[in-house]
Amino acid sequence: MRAMPTSPVPTRPVTLTGWGRVAPTRADLAAPASDAEAAALLRYLASQPSAAIPRGLGRSYNNAAQSAGGLVISSSRLNKIISLDPGTGTVVAEAGVSLEQLMVAGLPHGWFVPVSPGTRQVTVGGAIAADVHGKNHHVAGSFASHVTSFDILFPVAEQAEPHTVTPESDPGLFWATAGGMGLTGFITRAAIQLKRVESSLVKVDTVKTGDIDETMAVLAEHDRKYGYTVAWSDDLATGRQLGRSVITSGDFAARDDLSDGQRANPFAFDPRARLAAPGVFPPGLMNRYSIRLANSAWYAKAPRHRTGELQTISQFFHPLDGIRNWNRVYGPGGFRQYQYVMPFGAEAAVRRSFEMVSAHPAPSFVTVLKRFGRSDPGLLSFPAEGWTLALDFPARTRGLGPLLDELDKLVVAHGGRVYLAKDSRVSQATLEEMYPRLTEFRKLRAELDPRGTLSSDLSRRLAL
Repeated sequence: MRAMPTSPVPTRPVTLTGWGRVAPTRADLAAPASDAEAAALLRYLASQPSAAIPRGLGRSYNNAAQSAGGLVISSSRLNKIISLDPGTGTVVAEAGVSLEQLMVAGLPHGWFVPVSPGTRQVTVGGAIAADVHGKNHHVAGSFASHVTSFDILFPVAEQAEPHTVTPESDPGLFWATAGGMGLTGFITRAAIQLKRVESSLVKVDTVKTGDIDETMAVLAEHDRKYGYTVAWSDDLATGRQLGRSVITSGDFAARDDLSDGQRANPFAFDPRARLAAPGVFPPGLMNRYSIRLANSAWYAKAPRHRTGELQTISQFFHPLDGIRNWNRVYGPGGFRQYQYVMPFGAEAAVRRSFEMVSAHPAPSFVTVLKRFGRSDPGLLSFPAEGWTLALDFPARTRGLGPLLDELDKLVVAHGGRVYLAKDSRVSQATLEEMYPRLTEFRKLRAELDPRGTLSSDLSRRLAL
């Protein structure tokens, strides 16, 4: 009897969850330290019956980077910036490099990441796989729109070397990988065009709105005036205050906007977390009553109208990164994030979603409303022209499942969809109604990986 080959990269058993800390599963974890080790691991997987999936920093809210009983390939040791051109802002980075690393490296030369989600603790590989978006989607599109090339490995023994892909050379593979949740191959490195900035401070205007209609009107107006804009919304407000929000909009400050002291170090950036969440939070701490109090206090504290406030990158883009392991505040049951996009013209449906949530016992601690620009070309990319709402719910909230099922129906009825990097419970049939190019994605994936080696807990649930 022929002995099974040994993995070329050491593995160890682990229990993994996503950032939402739900649905833990066991797998073996491997962390290749070079392109050569990653290629050897993919060749090894081509001869094995087990499934595997890439994983970055684990910031997907669901189980997209888990593979129960299989292998998880961590990019944690592929974390080097290979080159950065200070003149052009082109950076080549390994897949495990975080957006924070790109900021630390680029800002001294006047360059910032072109798109940043709500956390900078996301890897380059993960940002491509989830095709992440930020507060500037209406002007900049998604992260993959600023990737000029990436190198990718397939779990096929005959293809031992990384395959370089650009939007021009192989648009099919490029836009299947962008938003493809790691299911088309293992990205080893990517070239990204950074964004020129004159400082590391953001010049921010704040507006407090009284209801959802005013919120949407101000967001639409601000999209025409600012590069970045977002609304924090009180999802528990009802009646005439339904959808009341605090909208922050801005652009990177010019040197002339800075004080003399700030001009001495215009690109100062301190990414350190200032606080750490305790290791244990009691169950039920995040409930409708505590969150209602927090929402009311936050709304009352916000100015009715303020202009020209200079905020740091951490304040404006990543406030929760200032609290290490903030996901623990939901207690041992974790939380589920639900994010939809619905097209412009469906404003009544957006209002209806606020009515549904505010009338339900399920409270959302972080509720964010913003607008997307043009639809992204990725086969499974989430952003599409329209309104996007993100909600965080304690996972053990009674009746949460039926509420989210009803939201699904509302979203489908208006031509919308949910975000695969955050979904942890939508049905396969519902997803197929949301993503019309899913059949095209499945076909291409079958050609790239005929044995179905690349497979995650998420992809098995949804037959991706």
